[in-house]
Amino acid sequence: MEARGVNTYTLEEAIDLFSGNVDVIIIVNNDKGRYYAVKRTGFFLDFIDEEGEYKELIETLWFHFNNTREKIIKDYQVFLPTFGKFKGKYSKKMKLLLEGEEQPRVVQITVYPVGDEKYLFLLDELDNSEYLREFMTESKVKTIQSTYLFSMYFDLVQNTTSSISITEISDEATHTSLSYTEWRMMIVNMFRKDDQKLFLERTHPDYLRKNFKPGDTSSFDCLMMNLEGVYIWVKLIFSRASTTNEDDFRFVFMVQNIHENIVELQNELKKYEELVSMDALTQLFNHGRMETEIMNALDYRKKQNGTVSAMILDIDFFKNVNDSYGHSVGDKTLKHFARILKDVAGENKVTTGRWGGEEFVIVCYDRDGDGIREKAEEICQTVREREFPVIGHLTCSIGTTQLLEEDDSQSVFDRMDRALYMAKSQGRNRVVML
Repeated sequence: MEARGVNTYTLEEAIDLFSGNVDVIIIVNNDKGRYYAVKRTGFFLDFIDEEGEYKELIETLWFHFNNTREKIIKDYQVFLPTFGKFKGKYSKKMKLLLEGEEQPRVVQITVYPVGDEKYLFLLDELDNSEYLREFMTESKVKTIQSTYLFSMYFDLVQNTTSSISITEISDEATHTSLSYTEWRMMIVNMFRKDDQKLFLERTHPDYLRKNFKPGDTSSFDCLMMNLEGVYIWVKLIFSRASTTNEDDFRFVFMVQNIHENIVELQNELKKYEELVSMDALTQLFNHGRMETEIMNALDYRKKQNGTVSAMILDIDFFKNVNDSYGHSVGDKTLKHFARILKDVAGENKVTTGRWGGEEFVIVCYDRDGDGIREKAEEICQTVREREFPVIGHLTCSIGTTQLLEEDDSQSVFDRMDRALYMAKSQGRNRVVML
């Protein structure tokens, strides 16, 4: 370009200079749902078709995970139309990843409304080295922000949303034309069914007006579907803006990813639950847990008309083991006995626990009286034939019963106890059913 004074250029020449340097020029007719690329250069020739559906263009530019080509699940496509409406000029940076490349291209997009539902899209690839310096500066403040999947500003009085940021799509705020009422009813489907009622209650304009004073912040946890279609634990945070006008109802809303923390907490609670439910010596369930299991079995019997049976087992003459060999051998004998019970009784629809001392209880689901007696006979025979360390052989007595519709926990325990007493009084090493 020849050297000349900048004040000598005409508008037509300036437009020629502009059109010669911009990478992409797209004309959009949102009313018809179509676009046409007047100009495409560089990698955009492969990335954007010359013409096509406007919805597909928006999906290509916005609805993919940040720095990847991976598309967002179809459930979130409901928001696509709101991303394609522009009331004024709009500009942002975005990252687009080409197939086969590892580093995303940094693109500046500018949108000019040029009529009713018509827009002019201008796209330019930026210098990655310049953007990298900017990114390194910004990354220092993004560590805390990275846990926030979504943020938004909304005004209840105007019924508007703005400054929407979806970190998995872009580091910058995303343009969308969406009222608060529309957003609320569209996003509710992304929550687990059990949490949808709570979400609608807490996000209702009347609830927010009633329960938030200027500066107030509140939150609650729930399960929400992420952009990959997986339910994760999130914290929904609402904060009313601090203003001197009591009639202002402007809020900041944020979605924080707390999934890893919740899962870790649940795992720890599960470990603790198992710890307090287990007998330390035998690693079977303890007395309290087996009482609960009997209650669960009764509930299953009454509500689902299921068949449940139970047995109580007692090691014959166990006091002689402690007296003759000491409590250390006695403890080893109890542990060995517990392993036999687990091996023979199995774990499928069976719960086994130590009732106390040398007594044990087993609850069997979907097994009737004949079935529980057969299993008890198998246990009795296995114990009789198995050789125990130090002491050699021993036997056990078993009382069994099938749970009845009119039973409560006490009647079940009483019947098992009577059956066990009869087994012992009849010579031990046997099974009695009542």
